[in-house]
Amino acid sequence: MTSDRRALLVWSVAVGAYVVAIMNRSSLGVATLEVTDLFGVSSALLATMAVAQLVVYALLQVPVGVLLDRYGPRVLVASGAAGMALGQTVLALAPSAGWVLAGRVLVGAGDALTFVSVVRLVPAWFAARRVPVMTQLTGSLGQLGQVLSAVPVVALLHAEGWRTTFLSVAAVGVVATIAVVAVVRDAPAEADVPGGALADPDAPAGETAEPDVAAGLAAGAAAAAPWWRVGLLRRRWRPARARAPREPGALRAVLRDPGARLAFWMHFSGQFSSHVVVLLWGFAFFVEGQGRTPGEASALLTLNVVAAVVAGPVIGVVVGRHPRARMPLALGTSAAIGLAWLSVTLPTAPVPYAVLCVFVVVVAVGGPTSLVAFDVARSCTPPRRLGTATGFVNTGGFVGALATMLVVGVVLDASSGGAGARDLDAFRSAFAWVAVPWVLGVAAMLLGRRGARRAHPGLAV
Repeated sequence: MTSDRRALLVWSVAVGAYVVAIMNRSSLGVATLEVTDLFGVSSALLATMAVAQLVVYALLQVPVGVLLDRYGPRVLVASGAAGMALGQTVLALAPSAGWVLAGRVLVGAGDALTFVSVVRLVPAWFAARRVPVMTQLTGSLGQLGQVLSAVPVVALLHAEGWRTTFLSVAAVGVVATIAVVAVVRDAPAEADVPGGALADPDAPAGETAEPDVAAGLAAGAAAAAPWWRVGLLRRRWRPARARAPREPGALRAVLRDPGARLAFWMHFSGQFSSHVVVLLWGFAFFVEGQGRTPGEASALLTLNVVAAVVAGPVIGVVVGRHPRARMPLALGTSAAIGLAWLSVTLPTAPVPYAVLCVFVVVVAVGGPTSLVAFDVARSCTPPRRLGTATGFVNTGGFVGALATMLVVGVVLDASSGGAGARDLDAFRSAFAWVAVPWVLGVAAMLLGRRGARRAHPGLAV
């Protein structure tokens, strides 16, 4: 089996685990009406459930990045899938709203381990010139988990009910755990990658080939097994992989780096709107605020996923060929997202379905655009602390999303008088608060760009 095929197999299984993570993450968003009916929760408490999941996710990102540099992606991705399976089991068997909250916390903890670990596999298995496109493909294909939530999970929820649905989601998590343990490895053996993941002689002009990558990967995969010995299906045991040496002050160095901080705000600005729509309030807004049927709302969430999947590889190719397009792309996408929010919040009557379609497409593009932040962080960070930097950057979008979702829930309750009658006016008042993180993100990107360029003179932003 060729080196490229090995890399694609490892990456594919890891991306599959990320798809499962996205399905777990977004499963509550398509069950908000059922949660309200079964457990009698208010909008604020419903928002608290989603926010608790994201709080756990965001708080764990930096520790996960440190653990990632220490133990490698395979351990963390497998542990994350197992944790999410446990959380969904708790959710399925929950006798009260408190147990639903506990289940979502476990899901958030498992989810926190997944994406940054899968992204960390990309520079380990692929040449640097391919990293932007493969990172975008990772994020885009992962969004297929939203399709699983919007279509089969919703169908199963309506046909079989709460318990069967979430036990089924938990079972999928168990399968993902087994697949990751069996196939994924942190990096190829050095002898297996001539001219491949550890070297990049064909890096495009303007992009460094990251000369320390080989050393960083060797530290994290010194005991990598030959291909024919990889996986539980081929060999039941293998010597324990040597732990990568811990770098004192890695987190402090990342937090002080203007380039990493710029990447944080790029992720913040592109990602938070999509999470607000997909993870919690989009389905309810389309049904209760815009008067659409549950089927039409599911179709809109599916369109959101399709748009992200299509936009991701295109953005990856553009950024790979033109690194200086990263910042204009981030700012332009943020401007489009702001206009999209205005298109659905300013009108006092439900907008045409076509407008809602444009809204979800524009918001969706913010997701793959935010992944450009990881490419910026990679350009500024030595490989030995790239996991820490990735975790820090990935916190951005979730910090913005959790704060916005909670505020929206509180305002919805206040606007509807706590009676649960959420109409378009209530959603318009609540979504007006989206302007606060939007302005903050754009301003921080504009200011942070100067500092990043001073700290990294060759940085293309």
